[in-house]
Amino acid sequence: MMRYDVSAVIAASPETTWSILADAPGYARWDNGVVRVEGTIAPGEKIKLVSEINPERAFAIKVTGYDPGRSMQWTGGMPLGLFKGVRTMTLTAQGDGHTAFEMQEVFSGPMLGVMSRSMPDLGPSFEQFAAGCKARAESHPG
Repeated sequence: MMRYDVSAVIAASPETTWSILADAPGYARWDNGVVRVEGTIAPGEKIKLVSEINPERAFAIKVTGYDPGRSMQWTGGMPLGLFKGVRTMTLTAQGDGHTAFEMQEVFSGPMLGVMSRSMPDLGPSFEQFAAGCKARAESHPG
């Protein structure tokens, strides 16, 4: 198993932050690591994410968890669970109108050893994602 984590405190409500995380076309406006997200981020839907790290490849992802204003989960990888990535984003309301944002991605499966050798360190892109989401939410009206 391989895992990446990031967290941030966002000076915006969970609803505002959620509206940004659930807006697929909007990702390219605030996450510099994303070229585009195609599809609709909704329960059971499939989306395609094209990243700066590998702009020639679209990552097929299924929205496997969706609790508006609280959490969402994206799952992708190879057939038969040979290699799997599960990204979980969690929003927790703070008493002061702020939101605690947490994101983790866990990679697993029999092909993890082989796949991990060709994967870049995702730590910086996770930090960039959290910073971009925070900046967008804090400048978002409402």
